[in-house]
Amino acid sequence: MRDYDGSELPVGESSTDFAAVPDSFQRLWTPHRIAYIQDQTQPDTDDCPFCIAPTLDDEKALIVARGKTAYVLLNLFPYNSGHLLVCPFRHVPLYDEATDAEVAEIAALTQTAMRVLRETSRSHGFNIGMNQGVVAGAGIANHLHQHVVPRWATDSNFFPIVAGTKAIPRLLGEVRDELAVAWPRNH
Repeated sequence: MRDYDGSELPVGESSTDFAAVPDSFQRLWTPHRIAYIQDQTQPDTDDCPFCIAPTLDDEKALIVARGKTAYVLLNLFPYNSGHLLVCPFRHVPLYDEATDAEVAEIAALTQTAMRVLRETSRSHGFNIGMNQGVVAGAGIANHLHQHVVPRWATDSNFFPIVAGTKAIPRLLGEVRDELAVAWPRNH
C-alpha cells in the first residue's frame, strides 16, 4: 500500500487471524465512549462549548482558524494529535439545518484542515465525519461539528487495547500554534 506521496505504508493486521468468523468489517473499539453514551447529558445552550469558544482568545479556546460562518478548533479530547473540529458559529444541531453558506464554509475549512495537517504532521489519511444526535454518539449534539482526525499508518499501539489509554504525543497548545501558523491567511 502506498501513501499520497508514493511512500510505502505498513500493512495492517488481517481479520483472518482474529477469533470468531472472519469478515470484511474493520472495527473501531472505543469502550471509553460508553460514558458519553450512557450519560446522555447535553450542555444547555448557555453552556455550549462551541458557542463559548469563539468568545474567548483563540489560543485559550484552541481555535486554529476563523471564517465568516464557521471556525476550526482542536478537539479537547482528541483521538489523535491534530484532531480538529469544524463548527458553524451559529448554534445549529443538524447538518440539514445549516445554511448553504455554512455548509460551503465547513467543506472549505475541512479541505484546508486536511492540507494543513498533511503539511505539518505528514498524516497518511483522515477520518472525517459528523455524529448527528445523541443516539448517533454526538458528545455535543446540539451544535453541529465535523471531526477531522489525522491518521498515520503507524498510529495504533497497544495502549488503547491493553491499558485503555490513548497516547497523544503532543500538547494541545503546541499543536494549535503549529496549525495556526501554517493555516493560509485567505480563510
